[in-house]
Amino acid sequence: MKNYGIILASGSGVRFGSETPKQFIKIAGKTVLEHTIELFEKAQKIDEIIVVISPEYRYVFEDILLKNNYKKITKVLNGGATRKESSYIGISSISEKEANVLIHDCARPFLSQRIISDCVKALQKYDAVDVAIKSADTIIQVDKNNIIKNIPERSCMQRGQTPQCFKLSVIKKAHELANKDNNFTDDCGLIVKYNLGKVYVVEGENDNIKITYPEDIFLADKLFQIHTINVPEKSDLKNIKGKVIVVFGGFSGIGKCIIDLAKENKALVFSFSSRNGYDVSDYNSVEKALKEVYKKTKHIDYVVNSAGLLKIGKLLDRDIKDINKEINVNYMGSINVCKASIPYLKESRGSIALFASSSYTRGRALYSTYSSTKAAIVNLTQALAEELFIDNIRINVISPERTATPMRFAAFGKEPEGSLLQPEIVADSTIKTLLSDLTGQVIDVRRKK
Repeated sequence: MKNYGIILASGSGVRFGSETPKQFIKIAGKTVLEHTIELFEKAQKIDEIIVVISPEYRYVFEDILLKNNYKKITKVLNGGATRKESSYIGISSISEKEANVLIHDCARPFLSQRIISDCVKALQKYDAVDVAIKSADTIIQVDKNNIIKNIPERSCMQRGQTPQCFKLSVIKKAHELANKDNNFTDDCGLIVKYNLGKVYVVEGENDNIKITYPEDIFLADKLFQIHTINVPEKSDLKNIKGKVIVVFGGFSGIGKCIIDLAKENKALVFSFSSRNGYDVSDYNSVEKALKEVYKKTKHIDYVVNSAGLLKIGKLLDRDIKDINKEINVNYMGSINVCKASIPYLKESRGSIALFASSSYTRGRALYSTYSSTKAAIVNLTQALAEELFIDNIRINVISPERTATPMRFAAFGKEPEGSLLQPEIVADSTIKTLLSDLTGQVIDVRRKK
């Protein structure tokens, strides 16, 4: 049985208060609608995507289609005057007698793959599935005069999200029964109203927010900035065989482990660091290294920059030359590596891996330059992912938790056994990321518990 994702994107954005509907507002380099479509594109359980769009903005969406390589979108339908009508247009376009249908608001661009998977699984047992989270607030019921009538028990209250998911035959019947019923809240409400079956609730997530008001854009932008995903485990390390990988900062620590693991899987690996005369803070030095590799191989598939410095101290107390060196290695080093790598990776449609750390989300006292450069690398990665998309170059940033490396040992000394992530795990995650189709992502690497 096929699984359809129906994305409702025909809203006018009246509550949003903008001339441009919220689905076409850009956040983190892409429109809200693009972010949402990508969630369903990546979902292994989704077979086809149907987009229901406002007729007035169909031309805008067609431009989006032209610049993206979506493989699952099979229909783009003009929506109706109401959400109910648009929902019915979407489900009516499916010709099969039976299918699984996931109806999702385009203004929820943080839907997780876990929720999609759980919804499809639940449809094996139930004809209707909703997504909701427990209410952290007390819910009050008021009358027309704004006087409290009732305070329902909070433990029974949940806040609805999307997708709302159905067996096709059931939701079609619900809409047929509600043909002249204008008292419509959502699709699951129809199932309950007409007693068409039980509606199972899949646990939602706090991040699965709906962008409704202008201030939500600022929240969404911050969520994208700190959003991380797990390692793409389906990547097979054996696929690195025969590939050319260049590692900057490969003398020790994570870089050395990446080199060892890549060689173990029969990749052709080239390592450069300050120990063998190559300084990432010097663009000419980085360019020279890449030219040397290309001269030998005529091909470069992957480039990794794991070079970094970690210094401690209050900004006021530190020497400015020392500060500049840390910034130049940690941040300008990544810029130099990216800029010098792009011409080679265009040919191979290759990938770049940079490194942040768990400190990038918030500045830390005594590590102000280190944590701020790591935040800058995340921002750089997200920007370059959009710039390099047309060239089919992927770029991601690896964000490991505290890792047992010589650099950390030099800064902190001995730490409790088992409290640090092992660099071999980070190396494994880095190569799997290079091999994946991901781009513009922060890859969260943590100890397995």
